[in-house]
Amino acid sequence: MVKTFSSLNVFLGSRPVGRIALTPKRLVVFEYDPEFLVSGFSISPLYLPLRSGLFTASLEPFDGNFGVFNDSLPDGWGNLLMDRYFASQGIQLQALSVLDRLSLVGSAGMGALEYFPDHHIQFDEDNTDISFLAGEVAKVISETQYSDHLKLLVDKNGSSGGARPKVLISEGASSWIVKFPSSLDPPGIGRIEHNYSIVARKCGIEMPRTKLFEDQYFATERFDRIGNKRIHMISASGLLNASHRYPSLDYTEIIKASFALTRDIENSYRLFRLMIFNVLTGNKDDHAKNFSFLHSDEGWRLSPAYDLVPSPGFNGNHTTTVAGEGQPLKKDIFEVGQRTGLDKRKMTHIFEEVYENCASIRLDN
Repeated sequence: MVKTFSSLNVFLGSRPVGRIALTPKRLVVFEYDPEFLVSGFSISPLYLPLRSGLFTASLEPFDGNFGVFNDSLPDGWGNLLMDRYFASQGIQLQALSVLDRLSLVGSAGMGALEYFPDHHIQFDEDNTDISFLAGEVAKVISETQYSDHLKLLVDKNGSSGGARPKVLISEGASSWIVKFPSSLDPPGIGRIEHNYSIVARKCGIEMPRTKLFEDQYFATERFDRIGNKRIHMISASGLLNASHRYPSLDYTEIIKASFALTRDIENSYRLFRLMIFNVLTGNKDDHAKNFSFLHSDEGWRLSPAYDLVPSPGFNGNHTTTVAGEGQPLKKDIFEVGQRTGLDKRKMTHIFEEVYENCASIRLDN
């Protein structure tokens, strides 16, 4: 049986952040711990400002959850694994509340937040054999073969988001997210994404370290970990209470939110550069969870870029619109910069730099 909970304690490392519970209408209620109010920071500045009192989530868009806690939950692939594993145990995952699901994340989630009581699924033995893990993933995807290692895959997935299969592994002092092809991916998707990461760096985009495992499986180093230290992270989806399952944001909103959060115009230019790259190279799956912010002692900053790969987007449109356009032109890119107060000469220089350096993967090539 999976235990159910009426409340959970939220921690950031060893520090109690607060407590969450559910209302009779199954809306999440959160209250900061008194000590965290004195020495902590707002974990979600727009919706959970650092002050005393109860905060109640709205029903939409996260089924009564706050965006920052929704970021902790697994997404498409992770939910599929959980469904399969619990079905094998005779348990219906649909019956679990959001608190039960967060308890299943426990201390194994992305970012720094941890939820107690911690009931995340752990496999007794570690296995980092990429070929073996890829084979087990393929069995799950095929739906014609049964994997005897669902518990291992659930453990290895952590609460990583996205639809593509992935595992979390450690290699020395580094932690990596390794991706495997989904049934919808073109051949060689790992090499394609690795090439995009190389080109993105040439374009001046900050990227985490990336590499190919076994010359085919794309991996990116986790930036929510520095050694054993966990880094608090919130996506644009969590920050702005915006769904990532359908178009909900414009780059104008993300850049404005970035400046309001970080108070650093350089983060705005970094987002502007990333927007150009996404438009020129056909990365249309630029949804609200594909932009994140990290918190440190120095405050908030934009995270390194991730999930840069050609994709059809939402009905052929960019999931995050560009000045309201799903299939933007150059003028729309500069319109975003104008609306967000960016310098025209600097915008022009960034555009030319990205345009020149992404020549090998540009859509007009």
